[in-house]
Amino acid sequence: MKITRSISVFATVFAVVYAVVYVVAVEQNYALITYHPVLNQFGLLVEPPKAELAMYWYGWMATAGIAALVSGVIAGFVPKSVAQRLWSGWSWVVPVAMMLVVSYIQRGYFIPRTSVETPSVEQRTGGVE
Repeated sequence: MKITRSISVFATVFAVVYAVVYVVAVEQNYALITYHPVLNQFGLLVEPPKAELAMYWYGWMATAGIAALVSGVIAGFVPKSVAQRLWSGWSWVVPVAMMLVVSYIQRGYFIPRTSVETPSVEQRTGGVE
């Protein structure tokens, strides 16, 4: 096993797995920790807000980081013949695609929703039927 090949495989697998697991963790709320900023406390796994709000972002990053770390280490021990088939471009293609997915999921924060009210019968006819 060559170290430089292992680092290349680790980095590619880490980037791909981190991006995918992060999106799943955000969408399904798989947070390993919850931070309560008002109380300056951390809690294990997903907890409801204790005082006003709870932050799950740190937990989502931890979930994705641990999954990517384990996957990357395992991939570092893959035989050379299998590792050569891994395209290094995946390390940027998948994260970019996942950023687009997260942007779509969170589109409500970027695109303001305007409520379009349907006019009533009186408004459409001017009160005359």
